[in-house]
Amino acid sequence: MDDNLKQKRVLVVGMARSGVAAAKLLCALGATPVLSDTRTDIEGMDELQAMGCLPRLGEDAAQLVASCDFAVISPAVTLKAPVVTTAKRLGIPVLGELEFAFRHTNGTKLAITGTNGKTTTVTLVSEMLKNAGHNAFVAGNIGVPLSQVALEARPGDTVVIEVSSFQMETADQFHPHGAILTNLTPDHLNRHGTMEAYGALKARMVARQDAHDFLVYNADDAFCCATAEASNARKVPFSRTQKLKAGAYVLDGQVIVCGKALCAVEEIGIPGPHNLENALAASAMAAESGVPLPVIRHTLRTFAGVEHRMELVRTLDGVRWINDSKGTNPEATMRGVEGMTVPTVIILGGSEKDTPFDVLAETIVCNPNIHHAVLIGKTAQKIDEALRRAGFESILHCGYDLKKAVDASRKLAEPGGAVLLSPACASFDMFHDYEDRGRVFKQLVLELE
Repeated sequence: MDDNLKQKRVLVVGMARSGVAAAKLLCALGATPVLSDTRTDIEGMDELQAMGCLPRLGEDAAQLVASCDFAVISPAVTLKAPVVTTAKRLGIPVLGELEFAFRHTNGTKLAITGTNGKTTTVTLVSEMLKNAGHNAFVAGNIGVPLSQVALEARPGDTVVIEVSSFQMETADQFHPHGAILTNLTPDHLNRHGTMEAYGALKARMVARQDAHDFLVYNADDAFCCATAEASNARKVPFSRTQKLKAGAYVLDGQVIVCGKALCAVEEIGIPGPHNLENALAASAMAAESGVPLPVIRHTLRTFAGVEHRMELVRTLDGVRWINDSKGTNPEATMRGVEGMTVPTVIILGGSEKDTPFDVLAETIVCNPNIHHAVLIGKTAQKIDEALRRAGFESILHCGYDLKKAVDASRKLAEPGGAVLLSPACASFDMFHDYEDRGRVFKQLVLELE
């Protein structure tokens, strides 16, 4: 138990997964969590009360914070929220759930951020570690709160953390031993405002690293290179386009790690240029963490990918239905589009993040296999306009109805072709999160007769 937290009253703002996990961790550390959420029907509240939590659901969090020693906020709570501004005015510390949990998590911490590739890379690194006999956890933005893992991890374990820009807004002491920067493309500009602000938050993840740490970075990405140049950590580059003096790269169709040929590119279990980058990054981090090269090779050959990322749901009437709900920004969807080699119907659209869609539209036009676009959600009209500017006109609108979009896509799909759900947007206009969207899509597809 952390004696510094005994008898402390801590306001927990946002009772989704991260808030519930933070409350349980606080109880384990001897604190008294005060639970705040605009919703009043939080699942599992009886268990939390039995642990010693004080529910104050539906009440004004800005009023509650004055009687607390500090606050722990979920990633969805912005720094402009009244509870945060009130706490700062009163001199009450505010920690994000990730920052709070990091301070109480045992083991070696590895962290991965970037606009795209985080979830696949985190999962791949953890599989490599597990295959080498390590006790490894995944946590963070991947859907498992770090507070939950903090209750389980022990010294000697390894925790692989997916980090979002939202989580870095409240970072202070966050300091991973090893880190990966995958890339930087426009995303979340509705929250962060500018690319400069967004990039600064990504860079914050590695700001406290020193010479005892290592930083794996994308040598093909200007932001990653600049961030690495300013870092005090040992630099480990990766590239799929250029030969490097160290790190991980591709040479003559072979994946090179630590100066040795690991396997052929076509042997990697997850296809596509973007997954090659993920494989290179994960291999470099695993090698730096002591995973033997034969284990890395085996994992690359056998790893089948993650749910909601170019996931084959089923083949029906000769049409492949693919769930890429993890495509929550244009860049991620572009990578899916580039990999389509058969006649494809793509389902696009979701909630607004103030990101432009013109480059995505041009990518769609450049792939002659994308025959139709079915649009849903708040951004449908914005995507429509970008597609038409690029010269793409086979567009169908289905409002806020994913079932209607699935039914329409079935009629448009060609035998031997595919239907790809890759929205290029967040999901909050219609769903709880991208996982919810992906699960609903899969259920609708599996119900087709």
